[in-house]
Amino acid sequence: MENNFFSSQGFVSLMELHIKDIIEFLLKEGQYFSILTHISDVHFEPKLPERISETFKPITLFYIAEYTFESSSVDDEFFYFETGFGEENIGSFITIPLSSIIQIIVNDSVIFINLSTKDKKEKRIDKSTNIFLSNPENKKLFKK
Repeated sequence: MENNFFSSQGFVSLMELHIKDIIEFLLKEGQYFSILTHISDVHFEPKLPERISETFKPITLFYIAEYTFESSSVDDEFFYFETGFGEENIGSFITIPLSSIIQIIVNDSVIFINLSTKDKKEKRIDKSTNIFLSNPENKKLFKK
């Protein structure tokens, strides 16, 4: 398969549709979940203080539960939620492009991996795969 397949509009759109459908299903079912995303693509409103934002890793995990879960919504392009950060519980509305969600996780099990590479170099697929394979439980899936 050619590398540009993963960045083709058709494949990117398919991944975004799957992400939207999965999130809608989890919200409907009342199932808490986590998302792993590229922090550089995440928008915070209001912007977080630097002392908090500088603690984020390039790939960041958000746990969607309790109030964060209740405030969550999704549309064709973005996933939205509100959450608090730091000891002061500084509130911020979060907007994440669906194409920036790398994984969706339920109860420590990865249920979705986004292999598309919209607006990113092909390294994104390698990062997502490496993150997935860094969990010893996931490596079992590939053993015969």
